[in-house]
Amino acid sequence: MRDSHLRTPAMAAVSLLFFQTFLPAVSLRAQQTQSQQAPSDQSQQQQQQTAPEAGGPGNDNGPIAIPKKTVTPPPPPPPTTIKNPPGLNNYSLRVDVPVVNVDVGVLTQKTHQFVPNLREDNFRVFEDGVPQDIVAFRQVKAPITAVLLVEFASNSFNFIYDMWNAAVAFTQQLRPGDYVAVESYDMHTNILTDFTQNKMLVQQAIESLQMPTWQETNMFDALYTTLDRLSRIDGRKYIILIGSGIDTFSKITLDKCLQKIKETPNVTIFTISTGDAGYMGGGFNTPRQNSLTILQANNEMNAFAQMTGGMHFEPRFEAEMPDVFTQINESIRNQYQLTYKPSNPRMDGTYRRIRVELVDDEGHPLRMQDEKHKPVKYVIIARDGYKAKQQVE
Repeated sequence: MRDSHLRTPAMAAVSLLFFQTFLPAVSLRAQQTQSQQAPSDQSQQQQQQTAPEAGGPGNDNGPIAIPKKTVTPPPPPPPTTIKNPPGLNNYSLRVDVPVVNVDVGVLTQKTHQFVPNLREDNFRVFEDGVPQDIVAFRQVKAPITAVLLVEFASNSFNFIYDMWNAAVAFTQQLRPGDYVAVESYDMHTNILTDFTQNKMLVQQAIESLQMPTWQETNMFDALYTTLDRLSRIDGRKYIILIGSGIDTFSKITLDKCLQKIKETPNVTIFTISTGDAGYMGGGFNTPRQNSLTILQANNEMNAFAQMTGGMHFEPRFEAEMPDVFTQINESIRNQYQLTYKPSNPRMDGTYRRIRVELVDDEGHPLRMQDEKHKPVKYVIIARDGYKAKQQVE
């Protein structure tokens, strides 16, 4: 019993000593364990926080990347349409920039052959004496659109035969792609055939002129009417006028006819006066068809050609007709086209004179030579002016 009483306090003392010795160590280890677990918990919280930014949840190795959905921006609002007040319509603004096209033919004076291979620097254009800047230059060789306007009156059968020969020579030199119309005039203007590419129709129209009925030749009326019809056709047009040049009973005066020529753009007139042949053949015996009348008629025909950049011919014999139309074809089918913006931009409806010159590289007048180094004279064919547009008030 005594030993048991003694053993009990001793065991209590040993137990107290054990707790005093090991309890601080256990608490220290617990603190270390808690301190180790705290960073791991913080890292897990950071992983959980960074996982959504990476695109998906996290695992042991890191966040799982999941593609994000592309967010489409909302469509833009529809454009606002501005409505005009009631009674106000839409309008457009148009600005016309004046541009002048000048067709220039350069032919040798002796053989009437076209002079090729000229450059833009060889041309000088003057408008009312002021030099102009050329903005476009090219050599044109294209099909033609022409009206064959022939006089058909009972003044002289010799003249009618000349007219036939001239018209037939013209049709023989037509090419594919050419459009030709035939008109005749006496007291009235008659359309024998409209624009066609068929040579047979043109020749049939000429052959239909058999027996004239009128002695009057209203040339001014016929030319004025033809110019009015051609003004409605786009592009370059030509008139081959074959006649004596004598006008007897026209309602249109010469001044009005010249004014119409100035106002009609892109029309070139070639004139063939047959009055000399008829006068030499004795066909004209009336007082109004003397030499002075023929001279005046030739001057009028020449004026029509010079104003439009054409050519004037006065054949005296039938054999000259084919050569005349060869020159006309050379002039029509081979031309230089110059384009310039006039330095005078005013749209005042005035008539402005045009002059074209040829110069060399140094600015001096151009001199031509043949193969034997002999000087060759040339002729510049261009219209002498144009009428500026009239500003609409």
